[in-house]
Amino acid sequence: MREHHHPPHREHGDSHEIFERRPGRERGGRGPRVFAPGDLKLLLLALIAEQPCHGYDLIRQIESMFDGAYSPSPGVIYPTLTFLEESEMIQGDAEGGKKRYSVTDAGRLSLQEQAIALDGVRMRIEVSKRSLRGHDRPAEIHEAVHNLRHALQMHHGRWSPEEILRVRDLLNNTAKAIVDGPVSHPAPEKSQ
Repeated sequence: MREHHHPPHREHGDSHEIFERRPGRERGGRGPRVFAPGDLKLLLLALIAEQPCHGYDLIRQIESMFDGAYSPSPGVIYPTLTFLEESEMIQGDAEGGKKRYSVTDAGRLSLQEQAIALDGVRMRIEVSKRSLRGHDRPAEIHEAVHNLRHALQMHHGRWSPEEILRVRDLLNNTAKAIVDGPVSHPAPEKSQ
């Protein structure tokens, strides 16, 4: 059960669970599934072929493709990058502790062979984007969520026990306040 290696010869049916929709993002899990099996591998390969980049850059690029209506989690992106690396479609060079991925010759050849499939992926993204817009977050909220992610990334490596508790409480209290909804104030007093 601990084995996570996927043999390279399985092209489209492998690691199905990686591409499942995230129930938290899609109203009880009833929303559209964003990526079909195999789609994300092909999309990441195409993006890396356009320009070498880090995993975080890829998350941001995909987020932009969906106009912020969907953001893939690191738990979706990084296993797929590992699969592409093990399949020798991309190579990762660690610089400053972060891997920067670039496409290999085998990866470019695979992209050429799957050009039509890639067109299909991009078309499905457009369809998914329109479906997701029905329950999209406003741009201001999307930006605030991005700022929060960035703040947590910048904090990396400075987690004292006290700081863990402080940030945990900030995040949990904010989450609770969002779930609880707006505070219902009593009607304005009409004292005059």
